[in-house]
Amino acid sequence: MKVANLATPKMRAIAQSEYGSPDMLKQVEVERPVVSENGVLVRVCATAIHAGDWHLMRGTPFLIRFIYGGLRKPKIKILGTDMAGEVAAVGKNVTLFQPGDGVFGDLSGCGFGAFAEYVCVPEQALALKPVNLTFEEAATVPVSALAALQGLRDVGQIQLGQRVLVNGAGGGVGSFAVQIAKVLGAEVTAVCSGSKVEIVRAIGADRVFARNVIKSQLNKNYYDVILDTAAYNSIFDYLPLLKPQGRYVLVGGSTARLFGVMFFGAGISKFTNRQVKCLISQPNREDLIVLKDWLEAGKIRPYIDRSYPLSEIPAAIRYLEQGQVTGKVAIRVVD
Repeated sequence: MKVANLATPKMRAIAQSEYGSPDMLKQVEVERPVVSENGVLVRVCATAIHAGDWHLMRGTPFLIRFIYGGLRKPKIKILGTDMAGEVAAVGKNVTLFQPGDGVFGDLSGCGFGAFAEYVCVPEQALALKPVNLTFEEAATVPVSALAALQGLRDVGQIQLGQRVLVNGAGGGVGSFAVQIAKVLGAEVTAVCSGSKVEIVRAIGADRVFARNVIKSQLNKNYYDVILDTAAYNSIFDYLPLLKPQGRYVLVGGSTARLFGVMFFGAGISKFTNRQVKCLISQPNREDLIVLKDWLEAGKIRPYIDRSYPLSEIPAAIRYLEQGQVTGKVAIRVVD
């Protein structure tokens, strides 16, 4: 008599058991997640790398260990936030998706896990994939484009006709921020490394400067909003560029700058007559749909610097850590 194989199906994943360098990330075979009553089981076709991945990988700054658990060892074994794939199965309470749908999403609010062949997530973490994008292209959108959108619209409170400065305009968040600011009707000045000037100009910036000119050539009391995605210079280099009551929004950069704005931003705002704020991005389905509509209309688009297979995620993170990426780094989970 033949005995049925009741073993749980397996999948490939990139996992870590210790904090540390990319060498801590290993390809393993683990059990495939089982779809829950309220969950969507997604066959991951592509994911992407961003700064949050290597912060979680290294466990730095140390505060991140309190936020996500695991003071000595990571509780999150499978990282990965950006994701695009195909719905494999849905729970009985799911109404928004069905098997076969192409989807994309930001998994930072529901346990991560995109560095694997399958992931099970709540339906509210997903939106239908833009029809004009490949899975690799769609996977590079959620985290960075959501940060750009929320930083400009919600924290920066950008208005039609205002002047916006995007620092770090050649990176993942910055390249989306330039395009989104234009969609929202702003005049956009971009600051980036010299090697990225032509690319940033091509995605729509009205003016582009190499980052070493920030003190010498940018107009003082000129900008309504500064979105800083590469905060390595002092915040006091930027404040004179803002109009009174202008808004400086920190999105990414050095840990010291991040904590400085978090702890002292209110005081700096009071004494400089400029608002100094830090973005805390909130992944949500409604904003993913906004981005999907803009992508399908051709108003914004992702830029992929390099693409790696799943097994080479450690190499992809090493490349990202060099700080020379233009746009995004994509990961092919299936070919």
